[in-house]
Amino acid sequence: MRAADIIVKKRGTGNIPGQALSSEEIEFLVNGYTDGSIPDYQMSAFMMAVYFNSMTFEETGFLTSAMLHSGDVIDLRSYKIPGLEGPFVDKHSTGGVGDKISLPLAPIVASLGVQVPMMSGRGLGHTGGTLDKLESVPGYNVALTPEEFAKLISKNGYAMMGQTEKIAPADRKMYALRDVTATVESIPLITSSILSKKVAEGSDALVFDVKFGLGAFMKKLDDAEQLATFLVRTSQAMGKKAVALLTNMDSPLGFKTGNYLELEETLECLQGKGPEDVMELVYALASRMVVLAGKAETVEQGEKMCRDSVESGKAMEHFLCNIKDQGGDPDRLLSEQGKRRSKFHMELKASRDGYIQVDAYKTGIACINLGVGRNKTTDKVDADSGIIFAKRQGDFVKQGEKIMDVYAKDASSLVTGTASLQNALSYSDSPIEKSKLIVKEIK
Repeated sequence: MRAADIIVKKRGTGNIPGQALSSEEIEFLVNGYTDGSIPDYQMSAFMMAVYFNSMTFEETGFLTSAMLHSGDVIDLRSYKIPGLEGPFVDKHSTGGVGDKISLPLAPIVASLGVQVPMMSGRGLGHTGGTLDKLESVPGYNVALTPEEFAKLISKNGYAMMGQTEKIAPADRKMYALRDVTATVESIPLITSSILSKKVAEGSDALVFDVKFGLGAFMKKLDDAEQLATFLVRTSQAMGKKAVALLTNMDSPLGFKTGNYLELEETLECLQGKGPEDVMELVYALASRMVVLAGKAETVEQGEKMCRDSVESGKAMEHFLCNIKDQGGDPDRLLSEQGKRRSKFHMELKASRDGYIQVDAYKTGIACINLGVGRNKTTDKVDADSGIIFAKRQGDFVKQGEKIMDVYAKDASSLVTGTASLQNALSYSDSPIEKSKLIVKEIK
């Protein structure tokens, strides 16, 4: 078998169009690229052929499987830990601004007898990362071994773990190459990148939150729908149950954006005081996880179970237990609620009368300037910087009225970040129609 022949088969030649590849051909390419026997230029040619000719769901499953098995795969049941029997269900978001959904969702679902192995990433660019938010709790440890991960899930129903270098190493190499070869937008390559990491954590079923709009990776609904379809169908081709929701990310989710601030808003969600949009999405995704796990027959029944868990305090108990189990102090977390703020603070006020629009992408960029996010993976993030909105998308404001409180890591970041936040706001003389948050379900 030769790499060049496989590339030609996928690319096509003359009047012969590109053809679907076998699992053996895809494994040969991925394994060779991972061990260094296939060079960057041949993998680049292969990925460009995929970019132009796409892949079937079955092919994408083969690619995902090859990338998945290039490194460690966590088999939770193999640890033979009492109580660690599944079903294991996780949720993946394609990323947005103010997207703290995983934080309240995991304890809600875990409190209903579903085990949630959540392997998360860090923020990069304008989108936030779950790990950065959790690490705003002093002492919280996300650097778990697979066995520690398994033990925590057996104890409390869920755990939060960072991706290790041994998980899907092929993806890490291919992701870096996609970035410099103009193949980032390829739907099969995005799908295999996401799933190779998600399946590696040991999930039996997956729920996807695929975002579209100004603050999303996919700006257009049609593109997001194509990605959602690929994620669901490829998961199913690999023997996993799956469902996806297409959700709007034109404006930030919730009232708070920032690492600690979003953790604080998580407490509010679990205390029954969460923002309407955040809770709508939390319940929509959580109820589907409960259904996929076989704990509820319908989404409506699952949603009622989720709401009851929040109202009874069961979900909060699981959240605080996780904080303690992974090295944090739940009592301190509760005592700091509403009090922990950066001293570098400014109120941003309306420059004119009107109905405000808040651009999620520009807000995310402003958050980087404040210290919330990172431009490159080596950048450090500040736990306490961020935004608390007093007014949100579509609200009417008078000139001089406060729109948001802005917090930064230092004085210069406050000036830069606030200036860029001014650029994220626009004003309309007529009312702004509220966009539907959840647009479509794919299953």
